[in-house]
Amino acid sequence: MTESPLILAIDHGTSCMKVALIRVDGQVVGWESQPVRLYLTPDGGAEQSPDEWWSVLLSTTQKLLERFPDAKKDVAAICASTQGEGTIPVDKDGHALMNCILWMDMRGEPHLKKQFHGLVNMGGVSVYNTLRWVTLTGGMPSLTGKDPSSHMLLVRDRFPEIYERTYKFLNVLDYLNMRLTGRFAATYDSILTSWVTDNRSPDAVHYHAGLVQSSGIAAEKYPEIVPCTAVLGNLKPEIADLLGLSRNVKVVAGAIDNTAAAIGAGTVADFAAHLYIGTSSWMAAHVPFKKTDIATSMASVPCALPGHYLLTALQATAGGNLTYLRDNILYHKDELLQEENVPDIFKVLDIIAARVPAGSNGVIYTPWIWGERAPIDDRAVRAGLYNLSLRNTREDIIRAFLEGIAYNTRWLLDPMQRFMGRKIYHVNIVGGGAQSDIWCQIFADVMNVEIHQVADPVYANARGAAWIGAVGMGEITFNDIPELVKFKNTYVPNPQNRNTYDSCFDIFKKIYQQMKGIYHQLNR
Repeated sequence: MTESPLILAIDHGTSCMKVALIRVDGQVVGWESQPVRLYLTPDGGAEQSPDEWWSVLLSTTQKLLERFPDAKKDVAAICASTQGEGTIPVDKDGHALMNCILWMDMRGEPHLKKQFHGLVNMGGVSVYNTLRWVTLTGGMPSLTGKDPSSHMLLVRDRFPEIYERTYKFLNVLDYLNMRLTGRFAATYDSILTSWVTDNRSPDAVHYHAGLVQSSGIAAEKYPEIVPCTAVLGNLKPEIADLLGLSRNVKVVAGAIDNTAAAIGAGTVADFAAHLYIGTSSWMAAHVPFKKTDIATSMASVPCALPGHYLLTALQATAGGNLTYLRDNILYHKDELLQEENVPDIFKVLDIIAARVPAGSNGVIYTPWIWGERAPIDDRAVRAGLYNLSLRNTREDIIRAFLEGIAYNTRWLLDPMQRFMGRKIYHVNIVGGGAQSDIWCQIFADVMNVEIHQVADPVYANARGAAWIGAVGMGEITFNDIPELVKFKNTYVPNPQNRNTYDSCFDIFKKIYQQMKGIYHQLNR
């Protein structure tokens, strides 16, 4: 019996490049990763080097294939999941003309507001433009300047010589695909945050001439648009030879991270929800309709699944709060540091949190450490610990961090249910944070829903990319995916914690209402 074909799946996040060999049934054969550097500029920019991405991708892939040399002959396709909302101007030969402007870079904010300024304004952008964007695309440019619509204007206004030389503006996914195939193409989801497409038909996303004209960017600088499952072509011969792969290996277009995670979590049925817990976090579900809820910053937008949209409610920072706790409170490298060699600090945090009762002995943590996106879009809010007393210990604080992120996720639950017009009874959980058994139970208890812990949840994005690739190659259909997903455990809400968590959640929301004015005074 021959083995099923392999997909070389790329999972390119902000912190590192991961590459996996995954069979079409979802089995992960092998995995390699390597960090990538982040550059913060003096003027508030956040950048990464596309050339470094490419070098790291090649070296990581070579290491992986050296470990599994017999697998090379089985690789049928390459497919990527990447961070989104990055912008790289490239010339006709595909050379990056500057560093990638990342999703966290806000330098484009004044350029966006200048471009779309009108007599009747919403935060500096005309109501007419806002309504047109929402009607056609499902959303609108972030007024923080964090997405490509602002990045491209930043390049046009601040770096005019680069703008003139730009052949195409590419998102992160588009750039990697261009390096792999030579084709300049965007996917239905990667082009979204350029805010120049008509998304009213989920299977025919296309540029809208009026939106392109008003964007301030020349139409010819936008790439062609293809579905996520499109086969872009063969892997470039020189790259295939370098990696020792067949020159017939196909490159499937792939998707950005939240689109891929929705596939990797197995939630391809209508209204099936997943929760991703990484540095940031989101809840998402596929829906059969296009809709926007401006009040909660939720919208259903183009995705990989034919005939569908993906509803995504994004939290700005989730697991990043734990990284902050580790690096700046528990193990900050100063004179107080006594222990430096802890094998896995997050496993230790799990053990500690499990010893603390529900409600963290009265301590509540608000996880808005760098603003928030949904269900409140407020860049001024910040994290806080509330109700500390002499009786509390750092064990209470550790559990309060986990509970605070769960409270914020519960806050998303009601608007998501209203958006979909139905109740959510269970959620598949994926991402690095989903490896924590105690955190999965906390989510179940706080949200009062069953939490289904996907096996090997840290591979969700790569597995999603692999399955998108397998669909593109005709090896499986999206309808096959729910049967391919494996689960480690199911967490049922503990009724004994119901009153505690309901009370704490009410207080959590009141903290925002009482404190938002102070946050805006402190963080103008």
